[in-house]
Amino acid sequence: MVSSGHPKAEDYSTAILKQKVRPNRLIVDEAINEDNSIVCLSQAKMEQLQLFRGDTVVLRGRKRRQTVCIVLTDESCADERVRMNRVIRNNLRVRLGDVTSIHACPDVKYGKRIHVLPIDDTIEGLTGNLFEVFLKPYFLEAYRPVHKGDIFLVRGGMRAVEFKVVETDPTPHCIVAPDTIIHCEGEAIKREVCPCVLRADAELPPLGHPTYFLLDLGLD
Repeated sequence: MVSSGHPKAEDYSTAILKQKVRPNRLIVDEAINEDNSIVCLSQAKMEQLQLFRGDTVVLRGRKRRQTVCIVLTDESCADERVRMNRVIRNNLRVRLGDVTSIHACPDVKYGKRIHVLPIDDTIEGLTGNLFEVFLKPYFLEAYRPVHKGDIFLVRGGMRAVEFKVVETDPTPHCIVAPDTIIHCEGEAIKREVCPCVLRADAELPPLGHPTYFLLDLGLD
């Protein structure tokens, strides 16, 4: 029997990549490391893109969505794939098997301040200080890159709370360093108006008069 050579025999996403030889375009794969700030590439892909372990990269997904992450190597990752967790995929509006692009982002500066607000249905019945229980441990000495509009999940006190990055200074992204001021005062964001459900350009109220926190506050 003569093979028909039908393209269905080949993975659709891989076929797209082969048609458009763009080394920065990669297939989204499941993460092994569940860190919200980390994506992983093969060593060969890192070398091809001239990236080094710990570099900050910008990823572009659907509907002009972007986010920033730290890139690490993963020996189990195929050269044409990028590993990322569900939080990063949601921010990019992509699913497993979709194609995303990755580029070096060397100009990300340390943030002067960021403004984050919780998603309302993740704090129902929750009491206590959100900064101390969730945000401070999440950002402390982690030097996490954040992008305006991102949603991130933080676990603490046997709960998981989602936060949205409302604003960054500088904008649209920065690295949260020990001197970065974290402003988390304001009304929680309703799930139905959250950009992860509807649109990324939904208007938010102004910062007003914020309450400030420093990451190194209260440390010995």
